[in-house]
Amino acid sequence: MHSSRRLLITVLTATLALFCRPLSAQEQPSASASASANATQTTPISANKQTAADNPTAPATPTATQTLTLNTDSSSAKGSPAPNDPNNNDGGWHFSLTPYLWFAGAHGYVGALGHTTSIHASPGDLLSHFDIGLMGAAEARRKRFLLDGDLLWIRISDSRAIPFLGLGAISADVRVGEFVWTSKGGFRLIDGKKLKADANVGVRYWHLGQRLSFNPSLLGLNFNGSQSWADIVIGGRVQLPVGKKTVIDLLGDVGGWNATAKLDYQFATLLGYKICPRWTLLAGYRYLFVDYRPTNLSVFNVITSGAILGATFTFK
Repeated sequence: MHSSRRLLITVLTATLALFCRPLSAQEQPSASASASANATQTTPISANKQTAADNPTAPATPTATQTLTLNTDSSSAKGSPAPNDPNNNDGGWHFSLTPYLWFAGAHGYVGALGHTTSIHASPGDLLSHFDIGLMGAAEARRKRFLLDGDLLWIRISDSRAIPFLGLGAISADVRVGEFVWTSKGGFRLIDGKKLKADANVGVRYWHLGQRLSFNPSLLGLNFNGSQSWADIVIGGRVQLPVGKKTVIDLLGDVGGWNATAKLDYQFATLLGYKICPRWTLLAGYRYLFVDYRPTNLSVFNVITSGAILGATFTFK
């Protein structure tokens, strides 16, 4: 166990050192080039000093070194964005990827064929039956135009002994899968240093699948079903920088309106801390609600909420 932890810490340290490294020797100006430039720039200095000595009344002429310094200061005063700053508006595309873990619980009502039951599962309950999953978000931005997507896919399962021996089975296996994909396009309404605000619109696609099987299944009483739908959602996002490396994100959207789902909305609050120009650590809370009733005999009214941890990598 201790060796595994040491290996994990070593891998994380090497990864951060790779992506947060300073300029390499090839990226930094060579000493010979700097020396050559300095030698070239010092040549007019001697001439200027000799001219000033010969003619004290002659006006002072800026030297090459002084001219270079003035040009550098002038360029810095323009406030041009840094090439590695993900918030700059240089006209190019900027991409970011955010893998995350959502430690969520779920509660609500589900029903089929006119029978409805309540569910309540804590984050620990879901983790104990967790099989596989994938969670992540991505964003592409060009000037004030935004494209973003969010993926949530999980599969949980359980196996229980059953007392109904008349069914010819001694146990039952259940497997439930959920796939949620949200894709939106947006526009940055406010792009200031102390406040950034986006408005967006898009679609959220849901797919629910479930399988129930009896062991052994002498009567063929296995069940396998699924349902899918998509909701149009409208939302926004606000970013509040609270320091040089810290930012608070407030985001949410709402949709459904009885077009497909009766109601479909989410909101999240995230705190981001930039550990280097390309990596930002995230922690916060997310809440997702959907009320889907395709018929009077079926209902899926569930709240999924909990803490979220992640990290954002900025490609450009």
